Parts: sequence; C-alpha cells; structure tokens
Amino acid sequence: MNILFFLTPKAEVVCIHDVDNLKTAMDMLTKDRYHSLPILNDKGYYLGTITEGDVLRVVRDKIDAMTADELEKIQVTEVPRFRDNVAVRIDADMEDLYGKIEQQSFVPVLDDQKFFIGIVTRKDVFRYLRKKVSEIPKG
Repeated sequence: MNILFFLTPKAEVVCIHDVDNLKTAMDMLTKDRYHSLPILNDKGYYLGTITEGDVLRVVRDKIDAMTADELEKIQVTEVPRFRDNVAVRIDADMEDLYGKIEQQSFVPVLDDQKFFIGIVTRKDVFRYLRKKVSEIPKG
C-alpha cells in the first residue's frame, strides 16, 4: 500500500504560515476546531506544527500583560513548540507511516525536494484499518 492512498492534498489542508501571528493561530484553531496546524513558509516548506497546547502555554505565561495587539506582534514561529509532527517523504513505506501516526494526529508528507504536499490523518488510517478488519471472515 502506498501512503498516497491516505493523502489529504495541501490544497485541502488548513495551514498557517510562518509570518502569521499568534492571534491568527488562535482564531484558526478555534474557528476550524483543529488541535494543531502545520506551519509553512512562503516557498511551501514544512517548518513544524503549532498546537493548542503551544498557544495556551504562551498565553498562560503572559496573560496578565497581554492585549489583543500583543498577540498580533508574536509570529507563530516565535512560539515555543513542545513537539513538531514528524514528516515523512512521499516514498515512505507503510511501517514508517504507522510508526508516526501512532504518536501524531497527522503526519505531514513532503516531496523529494522537501516541499509540503499534504497530510495523512490518523482518522483516515483508522478508517482504512477498520474496513480491513471488517472484511476478515469470522470464524
């Protein structure tokens, strides 16, 4: 099985850009109800992942002095991230994908020049495996 079978293409993925600010990240995470977003630069390279937890830690640490204007001054790349989602190359095997999807809600997929081309979600892999299990004869 090829990981492209599971790929959600970049055009369908909600991403944040390295020049976006913390307020934009908060708005996107809240509005779209995501737990994390891939961070891309203007060339389309995957830089990492920003999570709700990353945002909460920044706001928690600065809540007393923070205003909406200050949120707009903090770029998402300035936010300390607990952990970035580890990416796979488009030619990765399923074992590599499974190893990462166990630990991450999505796995970024990069082409051979390391451009971000989309994601594989844990939900899509789970649906596929559930279907395969249901096809196993009982007995």
